[in-house]
Amino acid sequence: MSKYYDIVVIGGGIHGVGVAQAGAAAGYEVLLLEQDDIAAATSSRSSKLIHGGLRYLESGQFSLIRESLREREILLRTAPGLVHLVPFYIPVYETNSRRPWQIRTGLSLYALLGNLRSAARFRHLPRRQWDRLDGLRTDGLRAVYQYWDAQTDDGALSKAVMRSAQDLGAELECPARFVQAQSQDELLEVSFSAEGGEQRCHCRVLVNAAGAWVNEVLEHLTPRPSQQAVELVQGSHILVPGELKWGIYYVESPRDRRAVLIMPWQDKLLVGTTETPYAGDPAAAKPLPQEIDYLKETLQHYFPGREAEVLDSYAGLRVLPQGQSAVFHRPRETLLHRDPRSANVISVYGGKLTAYRATALKVIKLIRPLLPARGAIADTACLPLRV
Repeated sequence: MSKYYDIVVIGGGIHGVGVAQAGAAAGYEVLLLEQDDIAAATSSRSSKLIHGGLRYLESGQFSLIRESLREREILLRTAPGLVHLVPFYIPVYETNSRRPWQIRTGLSLYALLGNLRSAARFRHLPRRQWDRLDGLRTDGLRAVYQYWDAQTDDGALSKAVMRSAQDLGAELECPARFVQAQSQDELLEVSFSAEGGEQRCHCRVLVNAAGAWVNEVLEHLTPRPSQQAVELVQGSHILVPGELKWGIYYVESPRDRRAVLIMPWQDKLLVGTTETPYAGDPAAAKPLPQEIDYLKETLQHYFPGREAEVLDSYAGLRVLPQGQSAVFHRPRETLLHRDPRSANVISVYGGKLTAYRATALKVIKLIRPLLPARGAIADTACLPLRV
């Protein structure tokens, strides 16, 4: 008989490696299959932030914010070489869609959801300090608020979590392309192609954490589980010359008033993100010319005279529930989907980089009744993540 695992995970993005780490920490035999490389897709194409999600206040996603702020605190403790606090600045202009009192109220609630920890507090920046803010446009400026969130190298963080999973006993096949899985009594037979040709293994539970490919994976299961109706949304970023000494700027696009971040990254400026519906091969996602123009326009509106030569650009894909509301206001909570007819297949839809560990624990809690009794060997809230 082929090799047996308690859990096989498909996908080496942040949620896949998070499930591998959580499963191994709980004492289970885990195998992760990744077709290209760890964090090869969206998990290395994010805004590089570990944050609570200030903008989710307007859509009432308080539990997501509270969870994310809690996870941010854990990562600041367990991954100090990968996650660090950065000051954020919100400039409020006469033309902004939100008044200073609204920003102040939102930041007060954000601090409360963060249990008023020092890293969750904010302040009103005195007018005498405005001219120091990296050349920020000051005409029409009514107020500036400063608060704290964290920045990371998303690809490096994903790889660190995978190393932690392997240290706990999880196995990695990479590159390895998932071919199919078929139910056999209480087990699944999983086929994948790797170095040396097609291979097979058996598992109790299959966790589909394939990101933008999540529904494509389900097409190769027998019996075929139901799928969630989703939309792929492209978020693009550009990298331009320059530096920011004071921190990250959270601004409104002058074109449509949605949030854009202007931040320091590897001695340059990173500007993003957009939200554009995407159709087609997820591997082919790239910034559109109109997205690049949108981001350049926003940068030069707030930092007049800044050079906007695009040195590099990238696009990541968000998996959002299908709906009629504007993309910007869709829920960002992770959906864990299980078809009752295929109870040992769990699909992870969407999710936030910041909350990957909490999501992984939810997956393990959901599948634990299907797995043999094992003794936990570690707590992921205490495991150090090494660079």
